[in-house]
Amino acid sequence: MHNAKLKKTGTTLATAIAVAAAGLSLTTSHAMADGWEPEEQLNITIAFGPGGGNDVLSRTLIDILEKYELYPENIVATNRPGGSGAVGWGYVFNQEGNPYHLSTTSGSFIATPLQADTPWDTMSFTHIALMAADDQVLVVNSESDIQDFDDYLEWARENPPAVGGIGSVNNDFIVAQLLSQEAGYDYDYVPFNQQGELTTALLSRSIDAMVATPGSVIGLIESGDFRALAFSGETVPDALEGVPSFAELGYGDAAVAMPRGLIMPPGVPEEAREWWIDTIAQVVETPEWAEYVEANFLTENVQFGDDFTDFLESTINNFETILTETGAI
Repeated sequence: MHNAKLKKTGTTLATAIAVAAAGLSLTTSHAMADGWEPEEQLNITIAFGPGGGNDVLSRTLIDILEKYELYPENIVATNRPGGSGAVGWGYVFNQEGNPYHLSTTSGSFIATPLQADTPWDTMSFTHIALMAADDQVLVVNSESDIQDFDDYLEWARENPPAVGGIGSVNNDFIVAQLLSQEAGYDYDYVPFNQQGELTTALLSRSIDAMVATPGSVIGLIESGDFRALAFSGETVPDALEGVPSFAELGYGDAAVAMPRGLIMPPGVPEEAREWWIDTIAQVVETPEWAEYVEANFLTENVQFGDDFTDFLESTINNFETILTETGAI
């Protein structure tokens, strides 16, 4: 399935694969988990503002659910930005036991409770699926004299830059922090809650550079407003041809991927969790999902249920080590 790394726990994937292979329409009949099926409106909380990775993932998911009639009732998405995701995920946390609430994850889902005193942590929720990994690109305003990463490095060592990103301790911060430490320069990190605000700041040159997911800035790179200097992933996408990877530049340790996943409130009935695991198994088999992954330069890495929980536990340990070593916590 699109070269994805696919794991599934506690449910049957054969049905989803068989349906996709046969080219049949996807319907809710695939996932009538014993004792539960949805009968109410679905509410999706987006823990950041419009235009960012969480927002794009959530709305792509909605489009696929609606197109293939995978969810039988209305779906409403609400942006609840603030506190590096703490506001939105706090709202979901307070819906304990309610199977009609979903949210997507990012690096802040792991990093925020490590840094802030939130009433919830990453393990508090019902884990449905890891769906993809998201890398970052370092960009500057194209009107800057900085033409490539070597220029940036030389300038940054003499003039500590203001580098923007989404969230106080999100992947953007971790990548910016590790890169500065490895490359040997000081900088000021400027956090934003919404991609639009971050983009505006760089367009107006209120900040000197930013770390962002490629999908959120590719249009401005292609239009010539932004200049990409380096990409954190292993394989540089065609749309960023000529842009070096962190590894090529000798700073591979600064590459930390962002987990794009799906969660529900704590205490959701296991039958509802299984229904959603089955449903997402169908979502990631659609051509629309493959197009989303390609268009947003993601690495597809699909893990379900308990495997997603194990992934989160491992990532928490990794983030905690990085944030402690960098002095963020």
